[in-house]
Amino acid sequence: MNRGIDHLVLCVDDLDAAQRFYERLGFTTTPRSTHPFGTGNSLVQLRGNFIELLGVVEPENIKPADPGHFSFGAHNQTFLEAGEGMSMLAFASDDARRDQAAFAEQGLTTYPVFDFSRRAALPGGGEATVAFSLAYVTDDRMPGIAFFTCQQHAPQYFWKPEYQRHANGAVAVDEVIMSAPAPAVLGDLFAGLQGPGNVAASDDRLVVETTRGRITVLGPGPLAARFPALGPEAAGGAPRFVGYRVSVDDVDGTEALLGKSGLPFRKVASGLQISPADVFGLVVEFGPESVA
Repeated sequence: MNRGIDHLVLCVDDLDAAQRFYERLGFTTTPRSTHPFGTGNSLVQLRGNFIELLGVVEPENIKPADPGHFSFGAHNQTFLEAGEGMSMLAFASDDARRDQAAFAEQGLTTYPVFDFSRRAALPGGGEATVAFSLAYVTDDRMPGIAFFTCQQHAPQYFWKPEYQRHANGAVAVDEVIMSAPAPAVLGDLFAGLQGPGNVAASDDRLVVETTRGRITVLGPGPLAARFPALGPEAAGGAPRFVGYRVSVDDVDGTEALLGKSGLPFRKVASGLQISPADVFGLVVEFGPESVA
């Protein structure tokens, strides 16, 4: 089964500061919410997927992972000890338990499905309960990051048009970029997550097509060519997330907004790039909806 990109989990040390910065980037952010397991978030809702700005807000409520179980709070708390960035990638799901069984059948490392709920502020005032089921996958070759599917049980309270209108013209996350010394060796993982027919690999890159966006894994040469701010050394070590691309409906308008906000960016053939030093450890790229 091919699973579209649902959301990115971006870990930050200061959630308030991250929310303010993303608003300077021209995004509309949702009101802060707190999870029952020690983390808090603010979201950037797009058309069909979203960006989750996540911080540790109640460390006393974070539970270590029990053997054979995955702890969302502990995973992200540990990730932040090494620095800010993208800790997890979520795919859309309509049945997390079916996903978990399918992943296990493919030989991936899985965990019991995690169910939880939280309160969410509604645009017109008031609150509603939103609930989720998550099916996690990890891989020993990339410690510190994780994948999961996200099944929503009350989407009518989650997705709101008011939160999906952005001054920068953002439409959707249409690409997530990873680095790896040898991208092709990750083909088995992504075939298990998305189906082998959706994975294309060569010596220096691997591309995974999903029903909503793509995942591109780049080796040292292609990574340095696409993101000069990173350099080839960024592809050393364990595979990791290094950036993401947001499609916008008017690149010139986005450029004007970034310039007016005084935010540094670089114009490249594929769009506008902001370096990881300026965006909490990740390259952010804005560009037209089609990407080569």
